[in-house]
Amino acid sequence: MPAGAPQPATRAPRRIRRAFAVVCLLVVAGLPAGSSTAGATGPGTLRVLQMNLCNSGRAGCWTGRAVSRAGEVIAAERPDVVTLNEICRDDVGALERSLTAVHHGGTVVSAFQAAGDRPSGAATRCHNGQPYGIGVLVRLDTGGARPVVRRGTYPTQDRADPEERVWLCVGSAGLLHACTTHLANTSGAVALAQCGHLLDAVVPAVRHDAGPAPTVLGGDLNLRAGGEPDVRACVPPDYRRIDDGARQHLLTTTGVTICCRRSVDMRGSTDHPALLATLTIGRPPR
Repeated sequence: MPAGAPQPATRAPRRIRRAFAVVCLLVVAGLPAGSSTAGATGPGTLRVLQMNLCNSGRAGCWTGRAVSRAGEVIAAERPDVVTLNEICRDDVGALERSLTAVHHGGTVVSAFQAAGDRPSGAATRCHNGQPYGIGVLVRLDTGGARPVVRRGTYPTQDRADPEERVWLCVGSAGLLHACTTHLANTSGAVALAQCGHLLDAVVPAVRHDAGPAPTVLGGDLNLRAGGEPDVRACVPPDYRRIDDGARQHLLTTTGVTICCRRSVDMRGSTDHPALLATLTIGRPPR
């Protein structure tokens, strides 16, 4: 999906948004193995971990220790879903192995999406030459279904920022959608527009295509609650949202209860704590 001209952050009427959503790229993600599905008699419970690892090697917050520390956190916290920001492509494989090591049942599925680089027209690169971007790890019970990955570039970008921001979703045909993103850090108005596009267009398209299933989003939105602009301006009223007290957020659609939010110390390996939460997934509305 190529980057387009900047669009206003205000939301279009619901009927227009729904029509636009139909043509967006879609993802269908599955519940982690061992979790009961939303259609079963009891709710499913899963742990979601959001991390911004600052691992490009180009930023001042880079330490070279973030991936190793992330592996330690995964081993200790045993999450079912991990959303990753500011990573190099090979970081995903390393952390997929960490997640696989702590979950002996089911299948761990991973995906990576490089941020675009406007000057070159190619991918943004880490200092080590690898593509730089975002990733998702999900422990899935695919039931034989082929996992699906969908990705896109936001139509609204800050033309002063060479990095083109993207979104990513991964999973299998099932009853949970899992996504991540890292929004613009150079313009609050652009970040708010990107947030609105993701929640008003991409997520409704997912739910339209696959039915009324819960959606979980983790990411560094570069927006704060109570900030200017306020992240809550782009979050639909029926969503649930938690944050780390700063710019990292976990959001869910209806049918999901967020419990037990906690920041996890990354021991100076990156400039963000990890954000961990337990989600309870009930029967989706009909």
